[in-house]
Amino acid sequence: MSFEGSTLINWPAFVQARSELGAGFGRILGYFREDGVKSVAAIEAAMRTLNAAAMVIPAHTLKGEARQFGAEPLADLAEAVEVIARDCVEMQDTPDEALEHIVLLRPLFVETLAILEREANPIVVRKPGTGGFGRRAVPTGFGED
Repeated sequence: MSFEGSTLINWPAFVQARSELGAGFGRILGYFREDGVKSVAAIEAAMRTLNAAAMVIPAHTLKGEARQFGAEPLADLAEAVEVIARDCVEMQDTPDEALEHIVLLRPLFVETLAILEREANPIVVRKPGTGGFGRRAVPTGFGED
């Protein structure tokens, strides 16, 4: 499933988070990556065992951390899982209704994280052999050596 990249991030919220976190932004984004991977895996494992109670905390964590970076669609999806799981715990029911949301969770997390990391660490793509500091330019044609 593909999501529209420009709509996956609330850019004003992202810029605000980057500004507020300052030099710690990259480190906090790393925590989001680690926690997100664990949360998604925990939610999927809870779904396999139909354990609604085990979904609540990882869905809640993912929701909050995603909102911090402006990842609104991911936060909304995690919130939907959390609400369903809480309702199932209260009603002593299985979280079957959450399945349709959970199957979307991992691809949305992966795509969202890729966008956040790309924006946080833009890598300048350089053409090989164009020289640069500490490198000798590679001749590209006659008379250029």
